Amino acid sequence: MEYLSIAEHLAVQYGLCEEEISMKPIGSGHINTTMLLKDSKRVLVVQKLNTTVFPEPNQLVENARLIEQHLASKLDSGSYELGIIKHVPTHEGKFLVEYQGEVWRALEFIGKSYSEDVVDCAIKAQTAAGAFGCFANALNDFDAKQLFPVIPDFHNLAMRIEKLKAVIEADPVGRVDTCLDVIEFCQSQYRLANEVTAMEAQLPLRVCHNDTKINNMLFDASTNRAKAVIDLDTCMPGYWLYDFGDMVRTFCSPEPEDSTNLNNVVVRVEIFEAIVKGYIAEVSERLTDIERKSFILGAKVMPLMIGIRFLTDYLDGDNYFTTHHEAHNLERARNQFALYQDILKKETQLSALIN
Repeated sequence: MEYLSIAEHLAVQYGLCEEEISMKPIGSGHINTTMLLKDSKRVLVVQKLNTTVFPEPNQLVENARLIEQHLASKLDSGSYELGIIKHVPTHEGKFLVEYQGEVWRALEFIGKSYSEDVVDCAIKAQTAAGAFGCFANALNDFDAKQLFPVIPDFHNLAMRIEKLKAVIEADPVGRVDTCLDVIEFCQSQYRLANEVTAMEAQLPLRVCHNDTKINNMLFDASTNRAKAVIDLDTCMPGYWLYDFGDMVRTFCSPEPEDSTNLNNVVVRVEIFEAIVKGYIAEVSERLTDIERKSFILGAKVMPLMIGIRFLTDYLDGDNYFTTHHEAHNLERARNQFALYQDILKKETQLSALIN
């Protein structure tokens, strides 16, 4: 087994049988390496944390555990109905394991569930959006300032633009000439950052998931209902417009985010409407008028910003996102910009659905 050494070490730490241990990759995340660790009696999700992206892993775990505890109290009182993925301590009561210069953790495995990478129908979109809304609503009385900013300026479009400008200027790996058309398009959209800054000044600070991709929500394998919101690594203080916008970004296109079939990368209006119905129904009691108005801005800013991040990483030599071939990040960037352009084209129609 390729991962035998680490599997055996983690088995000892978490009390699994070394002789029966197996470990294999699961999931499709860009940042951490996620594995399923199991023996004949027990299954754990284990992750090797990317300490370049998360230089303070203890703070990341502390954030997640604070949220776990809050949601558990809500579950006990009957005001939260989803499963909660919890960190598992070692036999020494620690939540992080260091081994051969790497940092690992373990999470409870939620069985009889599945995730999706591409939304195939409006019902699933509404179910997932409702789950993220339920998650947001349950954290409404949690003080967002308790959370450590594990990735400062994570959703700061102005900062992302400045990073792109710097890497274009430096051209460290000589890739600028391969994508001049994409760079020119980005430059034509920089003005959106001013609109975002003005909007944020009017919004209440919330606890946000900050990574509301469809595959960060588990469906029940028997009923297809929502089972759990997962991956709390980027939970930080923020604004609901970004969580709404990331659902639009990751639910609405019929193509995955690295598809090169750009003619097919469009906003499916029926999926957008399902997101609106699912999410707003859960947060409506606490949603302010200006937050509702901000959602269309979120729908625009997220594909633009993620596209800029993919492009920046491509020009910088692919140091952040996991890639599988040289142009992978550039393909992702083109994909996100195609989605952004379709949102602009349909903005009036989409805004009417929100309002």
